[in-house]
Amino acid sequence: MYYRRFGRTELPMPLFSCGGMRYQYQWQDTTFDQVPEANQKQLEVTLMRSLELGINHIETARAYGTSEMQLGKILPKLPRERIIVQTKVCPHPDPLKFKQDFDQSLAYLQLDYVDLLAIHGVNNWELLDYTMQPNGCLAIAKQLQIEGKVRFIGFSSHAATEVIIKAINSNEFDYVNLHWYYINQNNWSAIEAAHRLDMGVFIISPSDKGGKLYNPPEKLMRLCSPLSPIVFNNLFCLSHPQIHTLSIGPSKPSDFDEHLKTIPLLDRWDEILPPILQRLEQEFINCLGEDWVKTWHIGLPTHEQTPNQINIPVILWLRNLAIAYDLIDYGKMRYNLLGNASHFFPGNNAENVEQFDLSQCLVNSPYADQIPRLLAETHQWLKGEAILRLSQT
Repeated sequence: MYYRRFGRTELPMPLFSCGGMRYQYQWQDTTFDQVPEANQKQLEVTLMRSLELGINHIETARAYGTSEMQLGKILPKLPRERIIVQTKVCPHPDPLKFKQDFDQSLAYLQLDYVDLLAIHGVNNWELLDYTMQPNGCLAIAKQLQIEGKVRFIGFSSHAATEVIIKAINSNEFDYVNLHWYYINQNNWSAIEAAHRLDMGVFIISPSDKGGKLYNPPEKLMRLCSPLSPIVFNNLFCLSHPQIHTLSIGPSKPSDFDEHLKTIPLLDRWDEILPPILQRLEQEFINCLGEDWVKTWHIGLPTHEQTPNQINIPVILWLRNLAIAYDLIDYGKMRYNLLGNASHFFPGNNAENVEQFDLSQCLVNSPYADQIPRLLAETHQWLKGEAILRLSQT
């Protein structure tokens, strides 16, 4: 395993982190005697495999159901100085609730302290205000730091880039967890801002949110050859030194195997990546047209500015990916979260889009006349049963 300095924390962070949201028993709290023995054993062997590989950053959250409790049966048995433990707690208008949730996390983990505490899901201006206001959640986190229960404080976000940059530029955080990978590079300016302030940068779920790359379409496999889509995406991300670690959400020990193929390629990324990137970019143009590729995003309104809060940028982005790379299953998964995933995936889908007048909100788009039709077509293509976020199931 290779390690990178995790910004101002000075922690030697492995290039891959062991995320804890997929190997737990369930998304709701329960007592340990309700956890099947087979599930706990699977979690344990997965964690041991992670540590055997040198992946010593173990990342979980209060919102991940039984994950903390199950980890708490294992972590206290490990050499504390050899593991980096992160948990995440959602912001709340009542900072005392935030404190109670953290106390529950620490009790479940059965640790005296966590190395990293992220304020989890700072996904819009309101949640940023809950975090940053005087005596808010960040103030509670700082007090926990003084008490020795937290070493370093960060935040995780699925927000628009401007919200993330606002939080970063406060210079109150040691690190940030955010989304950035080949198919979604919108947050690069936030990563640059974090780098300027010497913050650690953790990429959330690049193999899942980056295209369900563990089950890729044949077309994407051909375009990424001789690499698998997972290895391509990992190498693409890690070729940027501003990025320190990528989250893997393993559910079994073998889930690490494909990711490990990235490590021997790191020193040759500049020779390996360019032909693959050229193929991917050219296919995008071949399928969608050069004018569309260069200009489709111009003048698009946010979902807050759109009738019925239709999330036009996300819907057109998913359409692009489905057409160019056959990411249809991924598109369906993400599309059907719209309207069902709260602030983690905001806005609504394009159901009944013909009933809304979008002319005013699209006045700055060069494709104002075409977009309503494209939205309706995309809805017919990607619609399916409504999908809840994993933590809501």
